[in-house]
Amino acid sequence: MTELIRKLIKSLFGKDLGSETIRYLAVGATTSVVSFGLFTFLYQIAGLNVTVSNVISISVAIVYAYIANKLVVFRKRSGSFEELAREFCKFVGSRLFTMALEVGAVELFYGVLGFDARVGKLLAQAITVVANYLISKLIVFRKR
Repeated sequence: MTELIRKLIKSLFGKDLGSETIRYLAVGATTSVVSFGLFTFLYQIAGLNVTVSNVISISVAIVYAYIANKLVVFRKRSGSFEELAREFCKFVGSRLFTMALEVGAVELFYGVLGFDARVGKLLAQAITVVANYLISKLIVFRKR
């Protein structure tokens, strides 16, 4: 399956992506589905406010993303509980930063520019996916 995705990306964009990038894109897609699905449920079905729905959905997605990125994307094992706790704190801290970025972007797209809340959420997620990958690769799961 990974080889099929790699060939498809190469044919579309003219370059080959490494397996880590492909794993990140797959985990990122499932994280986005978790976040967007929960956001849609909370906003449309439960009737919560846009910002509250967004914060809750991102918070759940952060926990999912930590586990998936650690085990699937970067395949990093922790040597001790202290190392695990430090890494988790860095991950959560970085995701809180990008959560603020995403919440602000949704407010910009929805509240200021008048986009549909779901469209604003999708646009904001596109921005944060790139930021999250760079932070995770360069800071949180950095190879020593």
